Amino acid sequence: MSRIEARFRALGSQGRRALIPYLMAGDPSRETTVPLMHALVAAGADLIELGVPFSDPMADGPVIQAAGERALANGIRLRDVLDLLQEFRRRDTDTPVVLMSYLNPIEAMGYQRFAAASAAAGADGALTVDLPPEEAGDLVAALESHGLDPIFLTAPTTTHERLGRIAEIGRGFVYYVSLKGVTGADRLDTASVQAKIAELRGLTGLPLGVGFGISTPEMAAAVARFADAVVVGSALVKRMGEHRTDPAALSASVSGLLADMRRAMDRSVAAA
Repeated sequence: MSRIEARFRALGSQGRRALIPYLMAGDPSRETTVPLMHALVAAGADLIELGVPFSDPMADGPVIQAAGERALANGIRLRDVLDLLQEFRRRDTDTPVVLMSYLNPIEAMGYQRFAAASAAAGADGALTVDLPPEEAGDLVAALESHGLDPIFLTAPTTTHERLGRIAEIGRGFVYYVSLKGVTGADRLDTASVQAKIAELRGLTGLPLGVGFGISTPEMAAAVARFADAVVVGSALVKRMGEHRTDPAALSASVSGLLADMRRAMDRSVAAA
């Protein structure tokens, strides 16, 4: 059983939902990444999405684009991300970590080499933003051969047929993008998201996470009523950018928001 599956099972037995924060490796600096990961866990993170910086992030809004630019300027590449994860694992062997990347850095490294190096560093899964499920067979095989979960995005525009394909080849959890657009949008139609989650539940027994557009504790609480996981990215990364010259303020601000979301989610689910 993977760490991801074990974590969702444990949360399910407790009647709780997973809170999954995203951070860009190397932003605002290489030195702050691992302490931030530990701070997120202490604030209530159940899994962590660790972003791999890329020069052409087509799915990301301005906040995460800027984070990627800062990380690239700091010299962070895929191999460095794996080194940071390995450092995180020296203290934390329990929290699942999913690598979130565009395909180019993975292709440049090679699928088998990427999968082997990611597993050795302590990764639990990989989400490749721009790899369609119809073309994912080779990477899925490489990941699974090293015990890693291949995780896929679905969106409001994803057809029922494609949802079925993703449900068939995905592992760990399914990530539902809550809106048509890029990361950092400030609108969330919870009714339509809930309807799509219900459709997905008819196709897969995997846990279902919802991300994009979740920026407040209230939004996180609303999504936690019907999804298995809440993914939060831009709201946290924005604070990292705002406090990038003050590591103590950065950690306090990011941890504070995540802890508020954790409490709001737990209250919401308990009251349902």
